[in-house]
Amino acid sequence: MSRAQPVQHVAQHGFTVHTRGRGLFDVTQQIRDAVTASGVGTGLAQIFVHHTSCSLLIGENADPTVQADLERFFARLVPDGDPIFRHDDEGPDDMPAHVRAILTGCSLSVPVHAGKPMLGTWQGIYLYEHRTHAHQRKVTITVLGH
Repeated sequence: MSRAQPVQHVAQHGFTVHTRGRGLFDVTQQIRDAVTASGVGTGLAQIFVHHTSCSLLIGENADPTVQADLERFFARLVPDGDPIFRHDDEGPDDMPAHVRAILTGCSLSVPVHAGKPMLGTWQGIYLYEHRTHAHQRKVTITVLGH
């Protein structure tokens, strides 16, 4: 176990993801770039998306069928137009998008080592757009460490 060290550096970076509608959008490289630019060698990257109808997740990045399977699962779990939902101000995907975002989360924490996010071999970081139409999504990465 290494010795605890105080946070000596905090850096923050943001970017926008232009989605094409529902689906997963790989943001791993943007996160890597932000961590590298931060100058932090060892620490923590906190990633946050500023919206209530999309989310962030770490998932399989090698086989695209994983993403399709995930979408089929959510379509069954939280279907668009389900009569249980009353909030439909922006269409039948409005409340289901909020539920999907709540279930998957709007932030992630990833350890940083040697100036890079410590992801597993088959892990990627994704913005998961839950609305059926295109949107612009703001993401902020805060990197803390030394």
